[in-house]
Amino acid sequence: MKPNDYVSRIERARVYDVAIESPLDRAVNLSRRTGNTILLKREDLQPVFSFKLRGAYNKIASLPDAVLAAGVICASAGNHAQGVALAARSRAVRAVIVMPVTTPAIKINAVRALGGEVVLHGDTYDDAYAHARRLEAKESLVFIHPFDDPDVIAGQGTIGREILRQAEQPIDAIFVPVGGGGLIAGIAAYVKSKHPDIRIIGVEPDDSAGMQASLAAGEPVTLPHVGIFADGVAVRRVGDETFRLCREYVDEIVTVDTDQTCAAIRDIFEDTRSIVEPAGGLSVAGAKRYIAEKGLEGRTIVTINCGANVNFDRLRHIAERAAVGEQQEMLLAAEIPETPGSFRRFCKTLGRRGITEFNYRYSDRAKAHIFVGVQLARGQSERREILEALAAADYPVVDLSNNEMAKLHVRHMVGGRSPAVANERLFRFEFPERPGALLDFLDAIGNDWNISLFHYRNHGSDYGRILAGIDVPAEETGELERHLAKLGYAHFEESDNPAYAMFLA
Repeated sequence: MKPNDYVSRIERARVYDVAIESPLDRAVNLSRRTGNTILLKREDLQPVFSFKLRGAYNKIASLPDAVLAAGVICASAGNHAQGVALAARSRAVRAVIVMPVTTPAIKINAVRALGGEVVLHGDTYDDAYAHARRLEAKESLVFIHPFDDPDVIAGQGTIGREILRQAEQPIDAIFVPVGGGGLIAGIAAYVKSKHPDIRIIGVEPDDSAGMQASLAAGEPVTLPHVGIFADGVAVRRVGDETFRLCREYVDEIVTVDTDQTCAAIRDIFEDTRSIVEPAGGLSVAGAKRYIAEKGLEGRTIVTINCGANVNFDRLRHIAERAAVGEQQEMLLAAEIPETPGSFRRFCKTLGRRGITEFNYRYSDRAKAHIFVGVQLARGQSERREILEALAAADYPVVDLSNNEMAKLHVRHMVGGRSPAVANERLFRFEFPERPGALLDFLDAIGNDWNISLFHYRNHGSDYGRILAGIDVPAEETGELERHLAKLGYAHFEESDNPAYAMFLA
């Protein structure tokens, strides 16, 4: 399809029966801090708190009543499901929504409240998608794709049309979160046809960068694994049509990590008093990183607050990580002498800085290992000052601010050494979070080897995380690896992680 075809589709798109023209608000605090004008496109204010209803409604509105007679179906764990349910209700047609059994109750209840028939199937989106396709054929339903459909893309593209109409000054760049690519494809096709000088920059999590990988490969690729924090964009394979449009019209893709995303969520809250979901914070996180790396000043930048369907329980995790992402906290591990007054001398070396965390457990008669969180007022420059001061005082120190295992697990369990364990190997596991999931995990591990260390913390997301030490003799290593491969859980060995060596091994 040619770009002009998309322009006309977008201009004819029927979205306003259910969607609002969302505001384009200036982020006053963030603009002042970055030295640029940052505008927030407030799709978090839509009736289902996400842009997804635009594409879903436009697709359903384009279909004749005879085609819709049996109803529509989709697979989704969140925003698309609500968009389809609302759009179907507005047309008075049946909507079957297949959701993974891991879907949080808040999202299931929201879909049911909109009249959707919820079918729970499988632990993952891929499981739900395959089942939805089977039901589509069996019951003659119309499948509504979440992103790889021209009518869905055109519906999302109405956001680009609104931005150009609402902006009161020339726009330099638009930052767009990317999952399957429907949102950025629609915005890019429209904006580039009208103002080719405006840069369109996609933003992906660094552990779910499917579009970046696909553009680099020259074709859509399937990621072996996607991160679970920004679940709204956790897509293993982008769409064929969305890839084509992005290759043609998107200028570049940037990636951000979990901490940067959490910091962006806090930035948006401080400017709007609204809390967006992790996917909704991506574009602000990407814009901040881009501005800092390019040294931009005086530019006008638009970011898309694409959704606000966040579980309340996740706010603890977001708040915990925001300070590190904003470079307002550093986490470090240090070794100090096991002598009276050593804590005091160590803190004196740090100066009169705020201490956010200080964990310690007795190790031996000679030395102690401590885990410390330190408040930063000047970001990276102050981080270097602290490390240099500690090194000058002869403290062995490791900066753990970017160590994922340390931030997720070790900071909560410092001191778990067990000298009696001679053959411990350490693994991180991710598994679908549902009632009985922890017991299922333990059953799957079995009783062949002793679990020598175990840490589990519910982060309020669709997936649970476990850190486990397994005591396995060297001659049984191969058998253990074969067993873990058969479990079906994503797992990562952390036996060489420096945080493990200092605090747990």
